Amino acid sequence: MAELPILYSFRRCPYAMRARLGIQAAALSVELREIILRDKPAEMLAASPKGTVPILVLPGSRVIDESLDIMHWALAQNDPLGWLAGNDPELIAENDGPFKAALDRYKYPHRYGLANGNAHRDEAAQWLETLDARLTVAPWLSGAREGLADWAILPFIRQFAATDVEWFSAQDWPKLQSWLADLLDRPEFEAVMAKYARWTPGDEVVVF
Repeated sequence: MAELPILYSFRRCPYAMRARLGIQAAALSVELREIILRDKPAEMLAASPKGTVPILVLPGSRVIDESLDIMHWALAQNDPLGWLAGNDPELIAENDGPFKAALDRYKYPHRYGLANGNAHRDEAAQWLETLDARLTVAPWLSGAREGLADWAILPFIRQFAATDVEWFSAQDWPKLQSWLADLLDRPEFEAVMAKYARWTPGDEVVVF
């Protein structure tokens, strides 16, 4: 069997989720190494000393350690669903920048010395309102067809919604809530969220 790329991943990390979604959409195979963030394997840190997931190690030892770059690499090999046509770099940058910063402080306020994350929840909500409005104009964040923007942003909206499900459900964002529920209910999303045992050296190869 040909040597497979190695993907270091952590199931619940939205960045790793995004990478797995891109690899799956491209119908590629990788060796999956599920890790625990509090006890990172030496092999992973040797590949990328910054120690964040996802990390993709290609045959020949080239390393890609940014989630969007992994998505683009995978879809450049094969893009049967036409995701690249639905790319929106500016929208994804807003998600990865201001929205993610507010999301982190909403979900983990004590990490930032905050009594609670309500102010940052409300800050993030302003952007989510714009997404809901965008989805009234077109059925997808990517436009007429679902694409890269939808799937690259999905894991982070999921994380926000799960922080306080009751609060999220009570907001007047019908289009965004429907969009989220639709994508989370897809078999392809369920497939990338399958649970795997923690990888240790010498384990049998897990092909994703």
